[in-house]
Amino acid sequence: MPIIDTHCHAGENWFEPFEVLEFQMDRCGVDGAVLIQHGGTYDNQYLFDKTSGSNGRFKVAVLVDPEHEDPLGELTRLAEQGAAGVRIYPGQQFRTPHPHDIWKKAGELGLVVTCLGNASQFASTEFKAMLDACPETQVVIEHLAGVGIVDPPYSDYESALECAQSPNTTIKIPGLGEITKRPPRLLPHFRFDDVPPLFEMAKEAFGVQRMMWGSDFPPSAGREGYANTLEGVRNHPAFANGDDIEWVLGKTAARVWGFDDL
Repeated sequence: MPIIDTHCHAGENWFEPFEVLEFQMDRCGVDGAVLIQHGGTYDNQYLFDKTSGSNGRFKVAVLVDPEHEDPLGELTRLAEQGAAGVRIYPGQQFRTPHPHDIWKKAGELGLVVTCLGNASQFASTEFKAMLDACPETQVVIEHLAGVGIVDPPYSDYESALECAQSPNTTIKIPGLGEITKRPPRLLPHFRFDDVPPLFEMAKEAFGVQRMMWGSDFPPSAGREGYANTLEGVRNHPAFANGDDIEWVLGKTAARVWGFDDL
């Protein structure tokens, strides 16, 4: 079973260099990864340079500068350069005639839109209207709809999960450290206490064939560490049946992001 990390970062001006990510992937048996451009960096050349010649192991999701005078032309150029996706935020404004134009253009170019937001943004009528207006665009909702560490009731999260009604959506599953408080006493073996039922809720809404793991490396290094983001998902009881974990750790990502060579 190929294992694909659909959400990690690398850079020369922020976070860690690409080689640190490669080391962690090799150490943990991760076969492929989607490099997500980190916020505020609109020069994507570093990611292209580092992933060229990787024989399909890496995909790049770029950022387009919202101040660019021709964002649709820039997105086309980046697609021609080899981008597999583009990162867009809910409600983000570009210099286009209509706010949905860049979402639609991504679909026309065959680019996946990976979308960073919080639960209330994904729950909004505006975001759901965008999904309806762009049915040909694959939209990946990042960070478990941005729910974070939250106490019940999970009203905004439940409403955000209604995005699953749009068949062009999938959702990223993070490590447990993103949704669970760190234990006050760290035992020799990895464990989180009182894990909320957020994975189960996402599974009920999306199904495992529309869920994919993303480590959020290197920010996750300050929570539980790269290997534990993988193990927390791999050993989660929500994905213990049949081939559920194969979809979450690789098969969904391979389909959505086009990892044909893994």
